[in-house]
Amino acid sequence: MRKKMLAITMAAGLLLFSGCGDSEKVIDGDVANVTTGSRSGESAEAQAGTETQVSQTETAVSRGYVLKVNNVTVEVDADASPVLEALGEPVSYFEAASCAFEGLDKIYTYNGFEIDTYPSKDRDLVSAVILKDDSLATAEGICIGDSLEKLQEVYGEAALENGMLVYARDGMKLCFILQDDNIVSIEYRSTAL
Repeated sequence: MRKKMLAITMAAGLLLFSGCGDSEKVIDGDVANVTTGSRSGESAEAQAGTETQVSQTETAVSRGYVLKVNNVTVEVDADASPVLEALGEPVSYFEAASCAFEGLDKIYTYNGFEIDTYPSKDRDLVSAVILKDDSLATAEGICIGDSLEKLQEVYGEAALENGMLVYARDGMKLCFILQDDNIVSIEYRSTAL
């Protein structure tokens, strides 16, 4: 199931970027999704350890829903540079000319998740964070494989958009795709695109 989800997500990413014209595309690294063990039973706080806020300024307050990965808080529409620096070398990297902005859209794939960026003036901002497997959970404790019932207990009722359950807050969306009442995809998305 994880391999199928990885293939679907990668295909969607390639389709997203392929519609922008005949720009050169660069792919670095090995495309793999290696997990070091499921942590879905742990709380988000236990997984995150001591929280370190990584955002546009030191005084920035988290907006919307955020993902915490290894002491790094990832926010949609925040400056991607300090987040990427804190996370270290990705497993793979992809870039293509942006369809919506001047510059390059970029995808950084890590074990268990991916960060997508879009250009804004002289920096890249986080456009999406996509969880790839159950090794990470949302800050509220939901991960891939959880039930619709658990999702609704934590987040309440959602809007239905394009076959996804969507929770919107502070200019961003937290999207869940379900199959047979179980979560198969979790995406944090910017509404700027």
